[in-house]
Amino acid sequence: MEDLIVLGIDPGSRCCGYGLVRESSGQLSLVDTGTIRPPLDESLSVRLGFIYTRIVELIQIHAPQEASVEDVFFSRNAASALKLGQARGAALTACATRHIPVASYEPTVIKKMLVGTGRAEKSQVAFMVAQLLGCKGGWAKDASDALAIAICHLNQRRFKHLYGK
Repeated sequence: MEDLIVLGIDPGSRCCGYGLVRESSGQLSLVDTGTIRPPLDESLSVRLGFIYTRIVELIQIHAPQEASVEDVFFSRNAASALKLGQARGAALTACATRHIPVASYEPTVIKKMLVGTGRAEKSQVAFMVAQLLGCKGGWAKDASDALAIAICHLNQRRFKHLYGK
């Protein structure tokens, strides 16, 4: 089985988490993780361009074969939800321009796949991410969430491969 690198993205217009996870013979390992923090004193269009450019750079550096992103969740604040959707769009566009297929997952699906319950706390998800990657953790919440999204995608791929689509 060939190594597969997946880029997980936790979109946000103020802080966008990313995590790259490699699967090799069923073993997961951390490739890179962090946050993209656009300058907050800039316009939304500049911040979106910053996210796009940084994700393209990550793709060029690490050459992931696939990507996964968290679905936009419903928010009471429509303006925040719209900005989140626009940040997600910048991330999706960065992947599309580099011909990286992208899968989307709802937050409850990600939590359920990693922790066993769709209502898990962020700290529980972060703990499981560290356990699955054999790392100490301690990443920013957005970075940990992005790693969880990548791991969720790898688990989903494995499931589909074993049991068919």
